[in-house]
Amino acid sequence: MQYQFLESDELFTRIKTITDFAKQTAAATQKQAKKTEKLIGEIEKPINVPPLPAGFKVDIPQFDVTKRLNKLPRSWDLPQQLYKKHLPKYNVGTIYRIQELLNVGEGYIGQTVTVAGWARTVRDQKNLCFIELNDGTSFGGLQIVVEDKLSNFDQIIKANTGFSLKVTGNIVKSPAKGQLIEMLVADPTKHEVVIVGQADPQEYPMAKSVQKPETLRQKAHLRPRGNFFSAVTRIRNNLAYATHVFFQNNGCLYIHTPIITGSDCEGAGEMFRISTIFDNDIKKIPQINGKVDTAQDFFKKEVNLTVSGQLQVEHFCISMSNVYTFGPTFRAEKAHTHRHLAEFWMIEPEFAFADLFDNMEAAEGYVKFCINYILQNNMDDLKFLDNRVKPGLIDYLKDIVSKDFIRCSYTQGIDILLKAQKAGAKFENSDIKWGMDLNSEHERFIAEKVFQRPVFLYDYPKEIKAFYMKVTDDGKCVRAMDMLIPQVGELIGGSQREERYDVLAQRIKECGLKIEDYGPYMDLRKYGTVPHCGFGLGFERLVMMVTGVENIRDVIPFPRYHGSAEF
Repeated sequence: MQYQFLESDELFTRIKTITDFAKQTAAATQKQAKKTEKLIGEIEKPINVPPLPAGFKVDIPQFDVTKRLNKLPRSWDLPQQLYKKHLPKYNVGTIYRIQELLNVGEGYIGQTVTVAGWARTVRDQKNLCFIELNDGTSFGGLQIVVEDKLSNFDQIIKANTGFSLKVTGNIVKSPAKGQLIEMLVADPTKHEVVIVGQADPQEYPMAKSVQKPETLRQKAHLRPRGNFFSAVTRIRNNLAYATHVFFQNNGCLYIHTPIITGSDCEGAGEMFRISTIFDNDIKKIPQINGKVDTAQDFFKKEVNLTVSGQLQVEHFCISMSNVYTFGPTFRAEKAHTHRHLAEFWMIEPEFAFADLFDNMEAAEGYVKFCINYILQNNMDDLKFLDNRVKPGLIDYLKDIVSKDFIRCSYTQGIDILLKAQKAGAKFENSDIKWGMDLNSEHERFIAEKVFQRPVFLYDYPKEIKAFYMKVTDDGKCVRAMDMLIPQVGELIGGSQREERYDVLAQRIKECGLKIEDYGPYMDLRKYGTVPHCGFGLGFERLVMMVTGVENIRDVIPFPRYHGSAEF
């Protein structure tokens, strides 16, 4: 039953007030989002990577294998059958996946099947209607040819982009170029086209023309309908799947680490506080000595959203050997760059009875497996991104997996930068010296210009790294490593962990942290401690590298960043 209200009715007035408020709020939110988007261009400028000076050459560094905990390197490669993803049949309601039909191709010719999805294009031509239907399972859609014999043909030809349809027809060989099969809907006794949902072409916000990623970001609920974000989403899905395939088949257990934590893994302090006692009326917030009385809060102490699952996953490493965590992490950075989010996903494996060199081999194996996995399973998506987003993307990815990654110490890296600077390389940060935290221009110069392949930079000064990293024998460095990728910069950060109780306690104090906050972590060094290592990879940065997308907000379904928590 539908109700009509007079403008004098009280209920009408209430509804109008609520509606007006919603419109004002939406307008204000959209204005703030646009303002926040503008900040990116104002704050972040392109990274200047100077060209290699003429005649500048560097020998490939060698590292001392005699210092390895395990004498022989381990291969992390997997059998070829694990590189090809199994394509499941989509049997819910006897509906077939369009991806499966296109992959099997001529194997379905002669069969009557049902598909469902959203119309990309609808063309009326004499007694025929041509529909390109896409269900999101593949980049390409299925062409459907509908004859005017169907009783609802007049309604079908009025369909438009965005309509959702359920179609039953016969798979036939396509006479057109570029496609093996198509669906023919011609028998009114067996075939049908059901219009499930309509989309007014005058209001449908997903225009047929190419839209910029920042425009699509303002309608995140609909951007998976377009070619760009659907391609990114399929690649993101397969990278997540490949992550589990790689670690599971290399004997690692998947551990779910907590999102709520009372410790700060990174020591940066940029964490989101969790509380149930905060109130708009500050008089109602329990206080003691002018500070919030956290003893009256839900957890009876200060807790935050985690920035990393590493400290907790180590608990399982020192009992179950090789493990990994893959989950959401949070950082309250007011950063408006192409590479920062407030909510993002981290992959963090941890390996027992292993050292820094084992860590490098695992990281190299993982990245190469992921790239090869996408090259085998998402070529249509990559071709689109190669054409529209980053020309040369496919060749770039193939080049990464074709070469051995370089191992270069931090000290050697500083020497290379100083020699290059002396030879004429112009860096924006020209104050290059041992002990500095390298900028992206320095990292990319080493990987992109000097070695022209991924590089592991290792053994960093302890002053610029976290407390949990193993201190070297000379006491100056820690056994840390960063994986540097051409055109990207740092992709992975990791280390051998400090397993010695007394050294770890000293490092916690040096970093200005409270040792009592790390009691369980310290216990691991008291009860059966072992050498172990691990690394962390921001999943969205991996997706950026593989897709060629420049802004991290365009590789996650619903980006969360300073000033924006839409959708």
